[in-house]
Amino acid sequence: MHTVFRIGDIRKIDDNRSLYEVDLKLTSDNDPQLRQLADRIRKEVDGTGWYRMGQLLLKISQSDKAEELYTALLEQTSNDTDKARINNKLGDVKYDQGRYEEANSFYKTALKIYRKTLPKDHSTLAEIYNSIGAVHNNMANHSRAVQYFERALKIRKQALPSTHSDIAESYAWIGTAYNNMGEYSKALEFYKKAHKIYEIALPSNHPSLAKSYNCIGGVYYSMGDYSKALEFYEKSLKIFVKALPSNHPDLGDSYASIGAAYSSMGDYSKALDFYEKAHQIHEIALPPNHPNLGNSYNCIGTIYYSNGDYSKALEFYEKAHQIYEIALPPNHPSLATSYNNIGQVYNATGDYSKAVEFYEKSNKTFEKALPPNHPNLATSYGKIAGVYRDMSDYSKALEFYEKAHKIYEIALPPNHPSLATSYSNIGQVYNAMGDYSKALEFYEKDLEIANNALSPNHPDLAISFSTIGQVYNAMGDYSKAQEFYEKAHKIYEIALPPNHPSLANSYNNIGQVYNAVGDYSKALEFYQKSLHIFEKTLPPNHLDFGSSYACIGAAYSSMGDYSKALEFYEKAHKIYEVALPLNHPHLAFPFNWLGKVYLRMKDYSKALESFEKCLSIWQKTSPENHSYLAIAFSSIGDVHRLMGDYEKALTFHRNAINIQENVQCNPLDCSATYINLGETYREMKDYSTALTYYQKRIRYT
Repeated sequence: MHTVFRIGDIRKIDDNRSLYEVDLKLTSDNDPQLRQLADRIRKEVDGTGWYRMGQLLLKISQSDKAEELYTALLEQTSNDTDKARINNKLGDVKYDQGRYEEANSFYKTALKIYRKTLPKDHSTLAEIYNSIGAVHNNMANHSRAVQYFERALKIRKQALPSTHSDIAESYAWIGTAYNNMGEYSKALEFYKKAHKIYEIALPSNHPSLAKSYNCIGGVYYSMGDYSKALEFYEKSLKIFVKALPSNHPDLGDSYASIGAAYSSMGDYSKALDFYEKAHQIHEIALPPNHPNLGNSYNCIGTIYYSNGDYSKALEFYEKAHQIYEIALPPNHPSLATSYNNIGQVYNATGDYSKAVEFYEKSNKTFEKALPPNHPNLATSYGKIAGVYRDMSDYSKALEFYEKAHKIYEIALPPNHPSLATSYSNIGQVYNAMGDYSKALEFYEKDLEIANNALSPNHPDLAISFSTIGQVYNAMGDYSKAQEFYEKAHKIYEIALPPNHPSLANSYNNIGQVYNAVGDYSKALEFYQKSLHIFEKTLPPNHLDFGSSYACIGAAYSSMGDYSKALEFYEKAHKIYEVALPLNHPHLAFPFNWLGKVYLRMKDYSKALESFEKCLSIWQKTSPENHSYLAIAFSSIGDVHRLMGDYEKALTFHRNAINIQENVQCNPLDCSATYINLGETYREMKDYSTALTYYQKRIRYT
């Protein structure tokens, strides 16, 4: 060997010019790890001249340049073998660009030529079958993908020794298809087959071995076993650290995987630490508009989103989006995902029109880029539905959730976790409408799939139990509600670290049941457990603190300790003011809570002031027939009744009824308004009209 150095580190030394300082460490000719790795990589790199240049361009994500080069080569050749090879490479280009139909067309052209010129068990045919399988995998035709991967595997088994790394690659691809189908045990089976071969065929520090650990970790991640996922991600990282220079992009990807595991475990500070390590590497190793740099910004954005720092999240999502717009074709699926991320922030900040705008951009991109029954298209419909649900436009929400569901039913196997989530989404709409029997029907379908598809301690199974608990809680069946909340809680205790925010939410749910049955000290105990977790894991102005303070305030209010209730509702109000933008409809909630306490204290002027502030916010931020407005009108009407101003009371109650009779509202809210109207007429001694409204109330009970 010639003089060889290990690359220790690469540092940018001039921000204005592409100048880097490279730390080189001299290594000897007889470095066994280096020799093994170099020999292996030499075998993996094929091609000469322009073909190799095209491969390099693809490696550095210059797919447009690679396309120009390969197109020119195709025009100049008349040799069938070269035509097949170039069509294959153009397929790779289109694959990288996210143009899967076009990629498939090029691969099929190459396959047609190769079938005429090569024996049917030639290794090149296996490569083409693998490529076509990968296209089908990305187009969500997973069973079709498996068929192509198995064809490739059959050829490789006949042509190669049983421990050849190409056979491992085939097993890994089959594992990926099963992972995408939600068949995690099958995915693990094939990934482990691949891994055994890699351990025999490759040197211990080969990057493919690291990627294999990463794949296995990814399945455990999908199964919700985040600690196991982390174990494999760290094994992967250990190899990458030994095998690659410190600023290699694969090392960055490895840090990002670890970041994702910590994020799902609720350890957002650790997640951010690893995502930033990944980002630092990507900034040095990749061109400024490389899509993976965009992915890196997205990852950091998700942490800020989870922490409730929506302005920071938006900043990083937009940085990612700018890169995607430059680096990717206009209909690339990653652009659609980017629109979704931005829409998600606008939805969280209550800017529903902006959220719908970005979700629809995402949807249009997916419609152009993907086949009509691709699961990502269903996810896109689900996002739009979620906004309409938050806007209380339940018929629109149902319309989009059902569109999504039809796609999932066609595209996915019957026990896929995404199908379970889809049933849950539809259940949420019926729950919000107060149609609890219908909600329960869909939540139970969700639970049935989750039980079949997921491990018994998967966090998503806990979510299924929680949603059923919420319905029983709303129906007033508190023993059933507690039963399901505790099932969820047991899973969270096993599956998640002790300070995970989902555990805090679980304590809150159980606390609400105790509050509803009048065991206020027990409710407080659970609310405070929830608060302690939030204090350890979330930034001080996170919105979940506001919800936690509000729950504690509700318990004190029910106990008749109104000064304590006001204290916690004011704390909640301060959090909401900091965490939410000025035009967010949820800013009205604290005024509604405060108004109810003042009403119980018989301080009617303060109650009226609070409810009027609540109404003012909702009138500015919500559609004119939103169910929130009816709640505010009804509350104000009730204060006027208690103050003896019956005409004003009737005016506000009628405003509430006009909304509630024209939109799908929660039956409990409608029932309360009819009671308030009945009470007003009773106090006015108009007993027949009072009786009419009391009877109308019966419809909603």
